[in-house]
Amino acid sequence: MRQIRVLFIVAGVLFGISGCKAHSDAQPSAVPVSTDMTAQSENAAPFPLADAAAQTDHRPVLVCFGDSLTAGHGTDPGQSYPDYLQADLEARGYSYRVVNAGISGNTTKDGVERLDDVVALKPYAVVVEFGGNDGLRGVPIENSRANLDKIVATLKASGAKVALAGITLPPNYGSDYVNQFNATYTLLAKKYHVPLLPFILRGAYGVNGMMQSDQVHATAAGNKIVAENVLSLVLPLLKKQ
Repeated sequence: MRQIRVLFIVAGVLFGISGCKAHSDAQPSAVPVSTDMTAQSENAAPFPLADAAAQTDHRPVLVCFGDSLTAGHGTDPGQSYPDYLQADLEARGYSYRVVNAGISGNTTKDGVERLDDVVALKPYAVVVEFGGNDGLRGVPIENSRANLDKIVATLKASGAKVALAGITLPPNYGSDYVNQFNATYTLLAKKYHVPLLPFILRGAYGVNGMMQSDQVHATAAGNKIVAENVLSLVLPLLKKQ
């Protein structure tokens, strides 16, 4: 997989917030965006999910819905960020069943096509992480934005609480395209009043041992950091059962 470095500019960055606010925190000046174009991660269950767990596990469902960064591409089973998020929630006394609905190579269009499967899980909350593969394929911003809008709107209409996790693009895609791409997350967070994590790999990228050799996907250790990022994002949405 080819290495891609991208410029990531954030005006005050995040965590543990509601709405579209972000805590101020420094980010590395160059960060990666997912370049996977594979059909499916080795870690992700194919959709529709064979949700046998629902027959015996009646905890509210928290779905992590996205591409390879969610699926845990390149790590062993049990080492994706949703796996670590499950453990983090349980350690803090939150009784939720985390479902990994990440599939490598997915675009926002793929996300729209999988919406029925996610809604069928009747999730209490959903973390939406899409967009990087759209940008790398040069999908028109209006198309990606419309797809992501539909994803968030549909999930909210189903009664689920929604949080957005973002990424960005290489500067060689042009400042206008990159700026509009980045703005998509902010605009939708404001429109739907959902919490926003602008950079899902915060704290992992650029740290020794946290990224795989492709400098795109987190290692198991990096996914633990990602899980902590997402935990801070979603905790305000959750309640102890």
